Amino acid sequence: MASDPKLHTFDDVSKHNKTKDCWLILSGKVYDVSPFMEDHPGGDEVLLSATGKDATNDFEDVGHSDSAREMMDKYYIGEIDPSTVPLKRTYVPPQQSQYNPDKTSEFVIKILQFLVPLLILGLAFVVRNYTKKE
Repeated sequence: MASDPKLHTFDDVSKHNKTKDCWLILSGKVYDVSPFMEDHPGGDEVLLSATGKDATNDFEDVGHSDSAREMMDKYYIGEIDPSTVPLKRTYVPPQQSQYNPDKTSEFVIKILQFLVPLLILGLAFVVRNYTKKE
């Protein structure tokens, strides 16, 4: 590790969220894992999903080996400035289609889906009875 670690802001680290440029925050330390993306056993998607946040819990939940923890030293690039880390991430709800309060068209379609087959069946029954030779 470097003797005089560089202090990074959360916004600066969050900008590095691509396959060729990926930085992670683990236990208050910043790691540039870009060279490790292709070699990561879980794939690069796992590392990319941990960008833009403190990934300590994600890292610890997996239960990495001691050799994986030792390997992290070569990717260490500095410390995170704790005052720039947001206390809580703001939730952004997914985009949804607008609610349609007037559901009459859907109701009409459901009624027609039920009535049209009955009308066809009734018509077939009537035609069969009138064309049947006695």
